[in-house]
Amino acid sequence: MAAGRDLSLRGRALKLLSLREQSRSELMRKLAPHAESPEQVQALLDDLQRAGLLSEQRFGESLVRRRASRYGRRFIEHELGEHKVAAEVAAPLLRELAGDERSRALALWRRRFRAPPADLAERARQHRFLAQRGFDGETIAWVLREAARTPPDDPEGG
Repeated sequence: MAAGRDLSLRGRALKLLSLREQSRSELMRKLAPHAESPEQVQALLDDLQRAGLLSEQRFGESLVRRRASRYGRRFIEHELGEHKVAAEVAAPLLRELAGDERSRALALWRRRFRAPPADLAERARQHRFLAQRGFDGETIAWVLREAARTPPDDPEGG
């Protein structure tokens, strides 16, 4: 029966990995209720890593790709930490994000608001929106200045 359960555990892991990249800690949490022991899950995860089916690097890149258009570097950094992605994997990904932080924040702001704040209350609302998505104060201030300086795109092109 143990071999059947082990195969079932491996099958569950492969099914989860086929849906999207998973972090090691995430797979551990999802597989633990179906395993006979934590050591069984650890051994399976080690095997998956050796086979190249579980990769912290790929998971980090995937998470950054999925989140970059909607969230700032601080939010993504926090999420990488929640998934226990190693600092040596996360640091280069976060450095890359920092390079286009302003353009991503401005694009997000344009999708959401399209017009500069008319008063202080609206400015505060727009500021909170960007802050809650992990953009720092300097980036937010730049976006709001840029928004006031640059007219929104004319949807009719004229």
